[in-house]
Amino acid sequence: MPYLESIKVFVRVVELGSITSGGRDLRLTPAVASKRIKELEQRLGTRLLNRTTRKLVTTEAGRLFYDHARGMLASLEDAEAAIAGLEGKPRGTVRVTAPLGVGRRLVAPLVPLFCEAHPEVEIRLRLSDRRVDLFEDEQDVAFFLGQPQDSTLKLRKIADCPRVLCAAPDYLARAGMPKAPGDLLGHNCLLLRFPRSPEYFWVLDGPDGPMKLEVSGRFDTDEGDVLLDWALGGWGIVMKPRFEVAAHLASGALVEILPQTPPQAAMLGCLYPHRKLQDPKVQRFIDFMLRHCRAALEQA
Repeated sequence: MPYLESIKVFVRVVELGSITSGGRDLRLTPAVASKRIKELEQRLGTRLLNRTTRKLVTTEAGRLFYDHARGMLASLEDAEAAIAGLEGKPRGTVRVTAPLGVGRRLVAPLVPLFCEAHPEVEIRLRLSDRRVDLFEDEQDVAFFLGQPQDSTLKLRKIADCPRVLCAAPDYLARAGMPKAPGDLLGHNCLLLRFPRSPEYFWVLDGPDGPMKLEVSGRFDTDEGDVLLDWALGGWGIVMKPRFEVAAHLASGALVEILPQTPPQAAMLGCLYPHRKLQDPKVQRFIDFMLRHCRAALEQA
């Protein structure tokens, strides 16, 4: 077992680029993770990693061992999933990623309920508004809001989420209420932007079809909740799923803009690799989340 644990540590260290990050992902201290790597190198009789003050790189032997070890761990995980399916008791770890707003407001509140119903399953939830590569980041399930990019993954649709444009009353008092879609071009629009981000324009549903607007703003971010904080602070207009801002609209902290030409709805769904189709813990988790997320959205 220590040998297998050392292999798992080595694989995650290579994938995440540092001993600290790899150890943290496996809930190990940097000292313990480093010890596991040294034990593995001693067993194999060769150096696997070259360590410098700035980066960690694999040796030729390390890259060769990583390629084989990663496949071995995937096969082992599939074998464990098959046994769990025969016994009817899902167990193991499900690694999940989700955008901040979706994760905080929909997914995270449901995780304890799922784990209570399936006590032998652990959930590791990572939240980020950046696009995640399931294979590179070793994730089992990725929630998304928008349009999926990778056709090689299995997709389960949860719902179409209406979106709204909104701003704080203070901002609208200073900048004026937009009367038509074109008026948005003169406003400070709060945008979610990062490398390969799709939000360099807004698309509204107009009477004659979709209207694409190349809006702009004086500041942007890669975190959706920061955009919401800026909007609540009176700094500009934000586009958000209605379920994320429903309470603020009801309280008057935010005011809906151009309700007659709203933004196009965004698909909420989840993606997972095809090899996870037979993994009972992943299937149970996805079925549970789809059922409860849909119920939560209907109440929003």
